[in-house]
Amino acid sequence: MNNTVSFIPLGGVGDVTRNMYLYEYRDEILIVDCGLGFADETMLGVDLLLPDISYLLKTKKKIVGMALTHGHEDHVGALPFILPQLAQNGRVDFPIFGGPLTSVLANEKLNEYKISAKVKSVNYDNDYINLGNFSLSFIRVTHSIPDSAHIFIKSPVGNFYHASDFKFDLTPFDGKKTDFAKIVKLSDEGVLCLMSDCLRAEKEGHTPSEQVLYENIEKEMKQCSGKFILTTYSSNISRLNQAILAAKKLGRKVCFLGRSLVKTSDAAQELGYMNLGKDLEISPDHIKKYKDQDLLLLVAGSQAQENSALSRIVNGEHPIISINSKDVVVFSADPIPGNEVSINSLIDSISKKGARVVYSQISDDFHVSGHAASDDLMLMMELVRPKKVLPIGGTYRQMVAYKNLAQKQKFEDKDILLIEDGQEVKFSKESLVFGNKLAIKSVYVDEISGEEVEQFVLRDRQKISKEGVVVVIVEVDSATSIIVNTPTIISRGFTKPEGQIANTKISMDIKNSLTQNKGRVTDWMYIRKFIGEKAEKSILNNIHRRPLVLPVVIEV
Repeated sequence: MNNTVSFIPLGGVGDVTRNMYLYEYRDEILIVDCGLGFADETMLGVDLLLPDISYLLKTKKKIVGMALTHGHEDHVGALPFILPQLAQNGRVDFPIFGGPLTSVLANEKLNEYKISAKVKSVNYDNDYINLGNFSLSFIRVTHSIPDSAHIFIKSPVGNFYHASDFKFDLTPFDGKKTDFAKIVKLSDEGVLCLMSDCLRAEKEGHTPSEQVLYENIEKEMKQCSGKFILTTYSSNISRLNQAILAAKKLGRKVCFLGRSLVKTSDAAQELGYMNLGKDLEISPDHIKKYKDQDLLLLVAGSQAQENSALSRIVNGEHPIISINSKDVVVFSADPIPGNEVSINSLIDSISKKGARVVYSQISDDFHVSGHAASDDLMLMMELVRPKKVLPIGGTYRQMVAYKNLAQKQKFEDKDILLIEDGQEVKFSKESLVFGNKLAIKSVYVDEISGEEVEQFVLRDRQKISKEGVVVVIVEVDSATSIIVNTPTIISRGFTKPEGQIANTKISMDIKNSLTQNKGRVTDWMYIRKFIGEKAEKSILNNIHRRPLVLPVVIEV
């Protein structure tokens, strides 16, 4: 009988986002996290990226449960898209667990997409949750969102410590510290492998506490004679609480703008993680009743999302709020890789309006990372004392930096596992081997429709954006396959002279080619392909472009 546990990352290894990890024992699968990624400027018409679950859809093994480490989108955001695919007869027949806030945020997302599955809330003080041959214990850790957890996984071959995103914040704003005692107590049972966050492995020292930001926020807000606008990740409740506390002290009213922020604040208040107090919060409809200097606006859109509240305000599309020279806009979040161009463009637009803009490139006073730096990562190794270490949740260079830290902690090279998404690692009690390597593809999603966007569609969009598009409409006699009229050419993405040349030359070349055919070919698929190839060749020869060519053949 196969007495091994396989660890297979479907996303999140060599990549900061799309976190999804499988632990397999015989015919059972435990899933940890179900996150999404975000499209960059090259992914035209695409909103989101998902983990590739082709393996889960093909395997005959049973999913015994799913555990969610925390409420960030790159760990729970793919649930509405993934769970329906894993459902049996319309039902998700395995339990899903997360911390109190994690479960509320995840369930809000599932409700929004009308998915019937529910995430169950765990109590950090409870004993193990049994899922088939796996037993799980959730450990409270500090991160940039409350209720973040590490998961201690017991299996028949040994124990695993899944250390998703964390930092060791000794003075967290909510007062809920990392449960060091539980980490040590559980790790005393022995750990085969530590799967650890490695995003800041290149940074020396310790990651600063959230607490250090409060004085900076209060000072900047006190000096602001207009609206104080702060944008951050909607899940960064600690940051929001600090701004709210400063506003309360300075007599400013608080208004949340943006659907994601409103939902998060509602969930946080429901669980007692956010206390606005009486009459502190106002609705957007009441903003005009107050002077600018009496307002704190907490606005969604720190990543310059196209339709976010901040983008609409800056572009003059918001019905109530505009920006003026007395306002201060604070970006209290680092750019997600790929968003830098959009964010810089948004900052430029704000600056043109005369407002003061504070962002991470010019000031470290308003954002601290939620991820462990080098000293914290080495401390985690020391607390867990695993036989092997495997970095997750970072780029490959960050994984290499983590390897260097592990070497300082006296781990041998054979005990430091650097893998890629899809690579199976099979653990037994005494050894490990590398198993199969799944072919992991990129899965793109249009957030509006929820439909997957195929790779070839993305390539076509990229081609159109760079080279243009040409539609060639040709009428062909259905009996003889001879061209009837001059082809109609519709081109976009060309200069006027290029368009005129293309239209004239394509029409002439196609007409000549089909006239020479003289009815010898009546295979319509072949004729369509023939027209497309002739059009592409004509465009390349005459204007040296390679647009997307769409031939349309009409039988008459």
